[in-house]
Amino acid sequence: MTLPPNRVWRLRLRGVNAYLVDADVLTLVDAGTPWDAKRIRSRLEDVGFEASDIERVLLTHFDLDHVGALADLGPDLDATVHVADPDGQFLTGTAQPPMTNHKGALQRLLGAFLTRPDLPVEVVEDGDEVGPFEAVRTPGHTPGHTSFLHEGFDVAFAGDVVREIDGELKPTSWVMCYDAGQNRRSVGRLADRALRLDVVAPGHGNPLRGEAGDSLRRLADRL
Repeated sequence: MTLPPNRVWRLRLRGVNAYLVDADVLTLVDAGTPWDAKRIRSRLEDVGFEASDIERVLLTHFDLDHVGALADLGPDLDATVHVADPDGQFLTGTAQPPMTNHKGALQRLLGAFLTRPDLPVEVVEDGDEVGPFEAVRTPGHTPGHTSFLHEGFDVAFAGDVVREIDGELKPTSWVMCYDAGQNRRSVGRLADRALRLDVVAPGHGNPLRGEAGDSLRRLADRL
């Protein structure tokens, strides 16, 4: 699926989405599972690119299905990864997800399937501008979960703060969150920041077009 303005592509992977954005530099938003590298490379070729063309990777959070293919996209990938801590520390291995949290314990177990990428990592903070993208901290699903807004393209890359089910946005279930209450508050925070944008691009489910901020606001008001 190509999203307006025909420079944003949804990459359908194994139960999860990544997004390719032809912005100031070619940008990959999230990176699928460890078994998705071949599919990502193929989709890149379909739209006229190679992995070596990617100069920036934006990670909404550290989960196996969002960071898994980074290490296997090819030796020519020379991109800088932008991610918020502590998820960035989980990615680099300088810290481990906590076993005292049910979601953290799951991340630790699934970490056995992860090959850590040998790429430079830059930590993003709330409100940082990464090229034309704005970072919006939306914790709860993970402690460092961050959404990325591209106002010029009218897209909110929401990661797993919400998901699309049967044409509607839903919050990620409590069992997949570090803190479900914090995640619900993050829905409202993202709605406030994405109010004027047209498309919500979630990590799971279909992107929703048309008044993305309103859709997020209606969901936040119900929570």
